[in-house]
Amino acid sequence: MKRYPASCFLIALILVFSTTAMVPAAEYSLPADESVRVCFSPDGECMNLILKEIAQAKKEILIMAYAFGSLPMARALVGAHQKGVRVELLLDKSERQEGYTPAAMLSGAGIPVWFNGVHAVMNSRVVIIDEQTVITGSHNFNMASETMNAENLLIVQSGDLARKYRENWIKHRQHSEKF
Repeated sequence: MKRYPASCFLIALILVFSTTAMVPAAEYSLPADESVRVCFSPDGECMNLILKEIAQAKKEILIMAYAFGSLPMARALVGAHQKGVRVELLLDKSERQEGYTPAAMLSGAGIPVWFNGVHAVMNSRVVIIDEQTVITGSHNFNMASETMNAENLLIVQSGDLARKYRENWIKHRQHSEKF
């Protein structure tokens, strides 16, 4: 086996990475009508971004959540519902709890709440707004994610992506149990 000096290996690496770097950035950008915003917690004001998006909803808000404990978010959803926006929540079965929980509050306000018990865990954190906006990431909809945990949140304006998430939401609702 013939050995090559380390400098040859280094030159080969430089060539590989330099040709990769020459690929135009436009090939990786979103279409002009789509955008992405990002937020990190703690103290990143992620919940304020979520609340602003909910307030702008005109037709529909669909939520899939492993954990849902945010009273400000629950109040915003009730407000959207009262303005005529269709609001529905699909929660992990672990959110089925006794007492006056945010899920009970929303159900009591006339908002359909569903529990997904088919999967070991429904580990989603997704808000789909007006078939145009997807909010997702590790950020649970609770105060711990906002004030104590290291979390991330993406807000993506994309009709294509929103439709895919909406189809997935509908698929999971079909095997879920209403509150």
